[in-house]
Parts: sequence; structure tokens; C-alpha cells
Amino acid sequence: MKKQRVHIEKTIGDSLRRKFQTYNPKTKNMPFHYRLLGRDRMALFSFIHSLNTTFGTSIFEPVAETLSGVNFIKARKQYVVGNKISEKAQQEIQHIMNDLTTGRTPNKENEVKRIRRVCNSGRTNTLKTVKVDLYLESKDGTIHLFDIKTAKPNISNFKDFKRTLLEWVAIVLYENPNARVNSYIAIPYNPYEPKPYERWTLKGMLDLDNELKVAEAFWNFLGGTGAYTELLNCFERVGTALRPEIDAYFMRFK
Repeated sequence: MKKQRVHIEKTIGDSLRRKFQTYNPKTKNMPFHYRLLGRDRMALFSFIHSLNTTFGTSIFEPVAETLSGVNFIKARKQYVVGNKISEKAQQEIQHIMNDLTTGRTPNKENEVKRIRRVCNSGRTNTLKTVKVDLYLESKDGTIHLFDIKTAKPNISNFKDFKRTLLEWVAIVLYENPNARVNSYIAIPYNPYEPKPYERWTLKGMLDLDNELKVAEAFWNFLGGTGAYTELLNCFERVGTALRPEIDAYFMRFK
């Protein structure tokens, strides 16, 4: 675990330093804001906004890959799962989506069974190469596929999220109809803490017990009990160590 911790903290620190080196504020002149709040504070605000847009790929994905290394025999970020899917599987996915739209309760186990039955039936269709944010393989051979989202995903996109999760399953089963496969939406932290995550917004499309992992549930699934708390400690240690560099960087904008 100590080796993992060192690797995780290096990943966080390196990513932040790269962001400093490449960061260029989009808005060059905000005279009213500068006079009211200070150029350095506005630069910090702009930097945080820019960092948020890349947090998933630059920090969460590599950290998740490293954290999973002990408990899973294979852990890969931005992993290509394939590009082949059967026509019948696509049709079955559409039937599932129709069922959910008309009020049927999501049931991932049943949905996977329905896709498995037709995973090699009909014409083979080729999709654009499909990547998952995080691919894990358990010691028993079970495959876990993650789509890592922002903390407050757009409600209007939930249908697309669900279809994506089902298509990933169909692609894996096309190659191996007997594969044990799970697909999930992962949300790295709970913006509503200490209140529970407002999962009701996802209820109509996702099987909440089997397709959604938020905050502790996600990170502890990857790294074991206590992983989430230890990960927060890693971020805090890196932030403390880099504080002089961060302060010096934003002093340039005064």
C-alpha cells in the first residue's frame, strides 16, 4: 500500500504541475473583476474551473488505475473493449430502453441475460472503437467497466449513459458469450455530503445497486476498505507540499 500511495501522490503532483505549465487564462481582460477581487484571485478561480474540466482524465483515471492494482489482476484506464456488436443485441438494447422509458424498473442482471441470449445473433455491426474510462478484471475473471462522470451529471444524458453501459456489455459478450461482465457509472465524490447522494435523479434508468458507485463505494471497491479516506489524505499531503509552488505561481498575476 505504501508503494501505491507514493505512486498516487506522484500522479497528483505531476498532473498539477503540468497544468501550471500549460495553463493560459482564456479571458485576458476583466477590469471590473480585477479591481473588485484582484487579478491573482481571478486567475486562481479561472485555473480551478479549467482544472475541473480535466480532473477525470488527468487525475481520477490514473489514480483509479493505480489503486486497483492490488485487488484486481488487470487494471487499465482508457481501455479499448472492442468495436463489434451483434444486430440482435442492438435491437435488444433498444427494447430494454423502451421498457425503461415506459416505467419498467431497471434490473441489470435481467438486462445482461437478455443481451447474452442474442449476443452473437444476426449480422455483425462494427462501431467506432469503444474505450472505457477504467477496465478491471477480478481474480475470478469477472470484468468491470467504468464510465467516470462528473459529480453532477446532466440529467438529460441519463438515457445515453444507460445505453452506453448496455452496449459495453454487448461488445464484451460478442467476443465471449460466457463472460461475467458488469458496467457502471462512477462518480468520484458526493457533492451533497454529509447528505446522501441524490440518487433519485438516476433512478428511472440505472439499477442503483448494480450500476452506480459514488465516492466511498467507488474508491473502496477499487482499493478495499478505507481506500477513499486514504486517497483524501493523499490529496491533502500533495496540496500541503505544493502550497509554496501554488502560491508563487499565482503571485505572478498580482
